[in-house]
Amino acid sequence: MDYPTTRRDDLIETLHGRPIADPYRWLEDPDSAETVDWVSRQNEVTEAFLSGLPGRDWFRGAMGRILERPRAGTPAKRGGHYLVGRNDGAQNQDVIFVADSLPELLEGGRVIMDPNLLAADGTTAVTGYTVSPDGGTIGFSISEGGSDWRTFLLRDLATGEDLADDVQQAKFSVPEWLPDNRSYLYVHFPGGGRADGTETAAQGGGQLKLHRVGAPQDQDQLILEFPDNDQLMFWVEASHDHRWMIMHLVQGTENRNRLWAYPITDTDGVSGLGEPIKLIDRPDAMFAFVRVDGDEILLHTDLDAPRGRVVRCPITAPEPDALPAFTEVVPERDTTLSTVVAAGDGLLVEVLQDAQPVVLRFGLDGAELGPLDLAGGALNALNGEAGEREAFAGLSTVVSPNRAYAIDAETGGTEALDGLVINTGETWTPPEFTVARHRAVSADGTEVPYFLITPGAEPAADGPRPTLLYGYGGFKIPIFASYRAIWPAWLAAGGALAIANLRGGGEFGTDWYDAGRLDAKQNVFDDFIAVGEDLIKTGRTSSDRLALHGGSNGGLLVGAVLTQRPDLAAAALPAVGVLDLLRFHKFTVGAAWVSDFGNPDDADDFATALAYSPLHNVRPGTSYPATLVITGDHDDRVVPLHSHKFTATLQQAQAGDAPILTRIETNAGHGMGKPTAKIAEESADLLAFAAHFTGLNP
Repeated sequence: MDYPTTRRDDLIETLHGRPIADPYRWLEDPDSAETVDWVSRQNEVTEAFLSGLPGRDWFRGAMGRILERPRAGTPAKRGGHYLVGRNDGAQNQDVIFVADSLPELLEGGRVIMDPNLLAADGTTAVTGYTVSPDGGTIGFSISEGGSDWRTFLLRDLATGEDLADDVQQAKFSVPEWLPDNRSYLYVHFPGGGRADGTETAAQGGGQLKLHRVGAPQDQDQLILEFPDNDQLMFWVEASHDHRWMIMHLVQGTENRNRLWAYPITDTDGVSGLGEPIKLIDRPDAMFAFVRVDGDEILLHTDLDAPRGRVVRCPITAPEPDALPAFTEVVPERDTTLSTVVAAGDGLLVEVLQDAQPVVLRFGLDGAELGPLDLAGGALNALNGEAGEREAFAGLSTVVSPNRAYAIDAETGGTEALDGLVINTGETWTPPEFTVARHRAVSADGTEVPYFLITPGAEPAADGPRPTLLYGYGGFKIPIFASYRAIWPAWLAAGGALAIANLRGGGEFGTDWYDAGRLDAKQNVFDDFIAVGEDLIKTGRTSSDRLALHGGSNGGLLVGAVLTQRPDLAAAALPAVGVLDLLRFHKFTVGAAWVSDFGNPDDADDFATALAYSPLHNVRPGTSYPATLVITGDHDDRVVPLHSHKFTATLQQAQAGDAPILTRIETNAGHGMGKPTAKIAEESADLLAFAAHFTGLNP
């Protein structure tokens, strides 16, 4: 192809005694005129190619009909109110409804937030909300243009009027209310939050601040910061009895944390915080707050239990450098304890049986009370609160986004809430599909499970089929046979879908996660390759009918596999990927990811990362598969420079005839809050590209 000209510099720097060329470093500046021009020229070439694909119109039509389906999320009961997000199918962002009872919510309720009114282009999104304990005020976390930066908008729940309050420069938090109903805690990052969302500077440390509603933000009380450790992150959660504010402290994206308990004080009706009880001050394991029970706290942990368990301990400081004396409530089992939620006077526990969820009910004494009757492929949400008998769950399949259920936490009864979806005249009938479970054998002999989803009511037996292979494999995040808007379109076109459960994920506990990070990261790529090879060996697909896809850490996965095994697949679709493993830690929140990728400033970690960094393992003169690199120009989590530099390097190195293209969405970030219209267009282009190079004719 005739690619746009990309200036190539002679920049070489020596890192740990190794000369490292970085000829496209100038693309790291997203706002320079040269980068903006490069983005425009790349998009022109990509659009010219995509517009000629025979399946593009079909996939655009399919994605439009899929996303035009009316849908609803999973309700939550907060401050005595019932809330849910809905979309009539024509809206870029979900609209949040509120009601005073569940029957009223099922009848419609009333709109408390329509983010589609906040920006004409539909790129302003609500990324979370919390309700004050008295139910009087709701606090929304607002993102513009896909950025991770947040502002808070407060609204009176009775009148729908906005409160005169302005808090900005927040990240990774929502307002966490104190019991006086006029104060909340949040995490502030000073000196950041550019409105255009294209900054790349490394993020400094956060500050826990206490805000009084109506007061100027510059008067907020600083509760905690760690100026000597800018990677120590924290978040807080109030106990249901309003006595404690529980803080989790974690180094970057580690899955081990400390846990402090701040007593909540009251001075003439104004809430504050006392000195913290440092309940767990050694990050030996994962400790997640579940609830308090009198003067004890219940925690979900993997301490001495890689598959997870629930323990309790007194809310008192242990001896220095010691852990509390834990009493086991829910012991470790063969399945993985993935989620633990307090509901009523008990617990709802999601366990993963071979990466497939089952929700069990337990008493606070650990007595197992049986499973819930929930039908669906993957758990989207499990919403409950201590002391509240009503709880809610949401489940999806690969073709259906969400089906919500009401749960009676006392009896375990469940009821499908299909009435939550309004205007139910659907314009799309989901295709029938079949899910099968298979296992591949990785390079070191480890069995790697994967879901194989084929169109039709019976397993496919018609030889190699165009197949989309998806994976993630990182940060202890489990991957399920769950809904993504592109899956039903691919299945309806006649393609098969494989979803891999790779090491580095959370499907099989902490040991499975540890086996796919740091110096074991190569296992993740070996696992993905093994699944691809198994699909080919068994005749389910062939290398010329296989496409690889993943986003973020999954974008790294696809980038690493296409450079290590360019012969494996016909097409590769890395989205918003971490592709420069030697410089990721220098931009925005990248340094937090050393938990999985190691620290490139350390010689050993550098050598490990260099061996698989996609950018640094592109080899000139190699025939690479057709590749569509996807990113957003406002992605301030995995900044677009990763995708830009990788694209330029692949284009320069490509020896085969397959195109190397990039699709750069403007005014879009890492994915959170992306408008429906952008999702439809991007998804259709991704699928049309994959279909073209795998021989799928929709």
